[in-house]
Amino acid sequence: MKLWQKLAAEFFGTLVLVGIGTGTIIALSMINQGPGPRDAGTLVAVSMAFGLALMTALYMVARVSGGHFNPAVSLAVFLNKGIGPTDMLAYWAAQVAGALTASAVFAWVLDRASVASSYTHVNQPTVSEVAGFIAEAVFTMVFVFAILVLAKSQAHTKFMGMGIALAAVHFVGIAFTGASVNPARSFAPALVGGHWDAFWVFVAGPALGAILAWVLYKFVIAGDLNLADDAKGLRESV
Repeated sequence: MKLWQKLAAEFFGTLVLVGIGTGTIIALSMINQGPGPRDAGTLVAVSMAFGLALMTALYMVARVSGGHFNPAVSLAVFLNKGIGPTDMLAYWAAQVAGALTASAVFAWVLDRASVASSYTHVNQPTVSEVAGFIAEAVFTMVFVFAILVLAKSQAHTKFMGMGIALAAVHFVGIAFTGASVNPARSFAPALVGGHWDAFWVFVAGPALGAILAWVLYKFVIAGDLNLADDAKGLRESV
């Protein structure tokens, strides 16, 4: 596949993921007249929306680009030598553009305040920003580890597993941080909706989580206890 095809796939896949996921939050906020999930039914709906959105996007275009739709996933794949640094940066740009397009459409159809309601929030004062950062790192680690493992499967049902993994971390994570696990997913509502509270949590947390997921994959799945050679190879590639 040509690079432009891969970038187009990442753009469209991220648009679908963020559009369906945050669109569900916006729709439910309009019904409930308040930001974020307000009851168990809403939590289930949002979690399933993100999981099903990921499955939909994967089945459509994963064969073209690998189906990352998330800068944290691209970072882990880069660390695992699945893509080079130039492709990783290009993937990031396409993913952010796709997410921004989804949020911009909702802002045009509704308004920026509606888009702001889909932004991820650290549930303060119960959860501090530092605790939210740790939570995002753990949620992302679990999700990205599942992606790295399932990506090796030849079965098409692997996409179902990836969607289930994303839904699962949302079931737990929504109450703590909104379960971003995807910097592009949080950046788009932040920029379009003008809501930046604790934004660093949703960039640094997933980044750390992606690194931890890769390390865990190397230890548990690959059985590689020596990461020095990998680190040297990454430095040379950069």
